[in-house]
Amino acid sequence: MATIREAQLVGRQLLSSVSHLRPCAPGIHRYASTETTPPIVPDIELDSGLATPIVTRESISILDPRKRASRRNHELPHERYRYRAPKYYRGPLHPVQPPPSSDPIARDFAPGPFNLPRLKQTYQSTIASDIMTMMYQHTPPGTPDKPERIRLREWDETSPYMKNRPKRGPRGADVLFPLEKSINWQNIPEIRAVHIAVYSPKAKKNLDHIIVGRAVLQSISGVRPTTTITKSSVSQWGIVKGDRSGVKCSIYGNQAYEFVDKIVNFVFPKIKEWKGVQGTSGDSTGNIGFGLGPQDMQSFPEVEAAYSMYPSKMIPGCRIVLETTAKSDRHARILCKALGIPFYGQIVD
Repeated sequence: MATIREAQLVGRQLLSSVSHLRPCAPGIHRYASTETTPPIVPDIELDSGLATPIVTRESISILDPRKRASRRNHELPHERYRYRAPKYYRGPLHPVQPPPSSDPIARDFAPGPFNLPRLKQTYQSTIASDIMTMMYQHTPPGTPDKPERIRLREWDETSPYMKNRPKRGPRGADVLFPLEKSINWQNIPEIRAVHIAVYSPKAKKNLDHIIVGRAVLQSISGVRPTTTITKSSVSQWGIVKGDRSGVKCSIYGNQAYEFVDKIVNFVFPKIKEWKGVQGTSGDSTGNIGFGLGPQDMQSFPEVEAAYSMYPSKMIPGCRIVLETTAKSDRHARILCKALGIPFYGQIVD
């Protein structure tokens, strides 16, 4: 029995000393690739940002910019490599053209627009195409063009001084208004600006009328108005040259569409027995004008909401001129009718 126990002990010592003879669990095979340990790749940086040295004023003063520049092997790019927008516009043929106003580096850059009026969306989606379709006139191919009306008179050349001279204007007081061209996709009329003016004849005796008119005009337009001054004296009316007689302002872009939308949907429906804009209104160049009385100014939402803040007897009326891109009053009225402004009476084309 003792020899058997000694034989088992010697066998265990031999198995422990030989590595490839170690007993292992059944079904597990060991390969060389499992013996190697993979390299350690840290997922987090070992260096912390708190360990960087703190920059102090003393350490900055030690750095000499001249010495630092002298140690550079290459020079930094000069200012001439930086693009600068030209200060003046020297024409379309100049090799250097300024960037568009929408570019932030442009000198006339203006951020915006930040809103899109409802009336302008309606114009772009519906009104513009309807006007172009309504004004379409079909001309069969081969139809000769109508002869252009002669508006300028030629010289009879009886004198040598009349040779190569420009043509004369029309007879009488007729003014050479722009020619009315057919509406197509390139010249669909639209609103360019809205001009509002207030005339206060009582301002000569009491300047508070100017203050109230300025406050009302600024509230309904959102633009700071300017004070108008009389250019000539009229003794019969007691007007002296240089007196302040009213206020005025001009609205452009999206604000103009918002103002037209406001007067069409809020002001005009509240005016009792209002027929519309007179058909003879216009200056023959595409600008339509109309007026509002002092009682009509109360229909604006801005004035109606703070009506108690204004002296009721000092609220003035105003005259409004819609400046359009049309070349005639007929095209301007077509645009105004599409926007919701009615006309009445005799319509002069």
